[in-house]
Amino acid sequence: MATSPCKLAATMFSLCVIASAAPSERYPVDWAQAAEEALRHYSALLRTDTSNPPGNETRAAKYLQSVLEREGVPVKLLALEPSRANLVARLSGNGSKKPILIMGHTDVVGVQRAKWSVDPFAAIHKNGFIYGRGAQDDKDNATAGLMLLLLLKRAGVKLDRDVIYLAEAGEEGTTQVGIDFLVREHWPEIAAEYALAEGGAAVAHEGRVRYVQVSTTEKVPRQVRLVAHGTAGHGSRPVPDNVVVHLSAAVAKFGGWQPPMRLNETTRTFFERLAAISPPEEAVRFRGILDPNQAPAIERYFFEHEPGYYTVLRTSVTPTMIHAGFRNNVIPSEGTAWLDVRALPDEDIDGLYSQLGRVINDPAVQLVPFHQTDRPATPPSRLDTEMFRALETAQRRMFPTAVTLPAMLAGATDMAQIRAKGVQAYGVGPVVDDSGAGGAHADDERLAEGSLEKFIQYLWYAVLEVAASR
Repeated sequence: MATSPCKLAATMFSLCVIASAAPSERYPVDWAQAAEEALRHYSALLRTDTSNPPGNETRAAKYLQSVLEREGVPVKLLALEPSRANLVARLSGNGSKKPILIMGHTDVVGVQRAKWSVDPFAAIHKNGFIYGRGAQDDKDNATAGLMLLLLLKRAGVKLDRDVIYLAEAGEEGTTQVGIDFLVREHWPEIAAEYALAEGGAAVAHEGRVRYVQVSTTEKVPRQVRLVAHGTAGHGSRPVPDNVVVHLSAAVAKFGGWQPPMRLNETTRTFFERLAAISPPEEAVRFRGILDPNQAPAIERYFFEHEPGYYTVLRTSVTPTMIHAGFRNNVIPSEGTAWLDVRALPDEDIDGLYSQLGRVINDPAVQLVPFHQTDRPATPPSRLDTEMFRALETAQRRMFPTAVTLPAMLAGATDMAQIRAKGVQAYGVGPVVDDSGAGGAHADDERLAEGSLEKFIQYLWYAVLEVAASR
């Protein structure tokens, strides 16, 4: 029987509407079911002890491998050391756009079990939280990336770009087995235009998300030792070259001196946007820090009351350790102090070291750079990219009363090595309370129940926006 022109036109119209619908509308997700599954995988990863040292990340990698391969997702395990494998999985697109890389690391820092109220490797549910080492650093991101690939695969999402999932080893101080190894030996496996990794969060105050922080750059760790040599002797006979005296005087200089304040595009935008959503008293400070005439007083306020804001204003120099002597009645012949230097991405490091020497101003104290890992200094990821706009769009959908804040991390992540290869990398994360309690590396590290589900949704909407075919 012939189809009437009107019916044919209606059919064509319906097909056009479906084709032009937003990707999130074309690929609906049962979020209740996804949340239940995500919690199972998250709990399994939290129960897998991957404390670094020694790491043993292969345990987590094999778990992730089994989950992905059951769904028909191809997986590769890449390892410099057999017990410390990195996992790479890929969903292929049509190649019209470059890939997007979703990163999470499977190793965690160690614990002092006596200081925990629960077993740190049991994924305990208590008082509305899930407790476990790695709950926020970084098995939340590892789980979110896993779920993203599973959901994309099951929904049969047509992709313009490959979506790559990387569960990496060694982020907590042993990058030679993780990102350094992958960039050096297996870059084609993870090469991408964009990357999403740890380093961000949806920050909530009294249960309402106030802003979504997306890190676009980070400070560069540059550790420094101060070494003094002097005359050993009996404690009853003072000497002019006492290394304890010289070291103490050198360290004390940094109680009253820091490099000058210097904002970049990320931190300037951070304070501008934060001012727009803050109560009047706070907004005055956030706007005032942009004014050279008001900044000194506000800097002091941040130093005394808001150290998280203070540290992103400048390269920071923090004394952390002094080692000298072995008995109270012996003058030592050598002593060492440590400075934790966190440099702005564009800092002139050699010039900074010269400046530190002038501040110390003591020929008896030698300044010795000491870089355990040589994370590269890179320009911030841009704010005008398709990926950053997609993150803002996902924020407006998930948290319409909030705002997206680009941020500079005071700590370090493996995005530095990725950015050095030209990738536009952004740090994202789950919903966390602005109190900071139970955060990364803390005793009783924990994540609020329901936070992981919201994070996966946010990631889903953002990745669909830049990866799904139109």
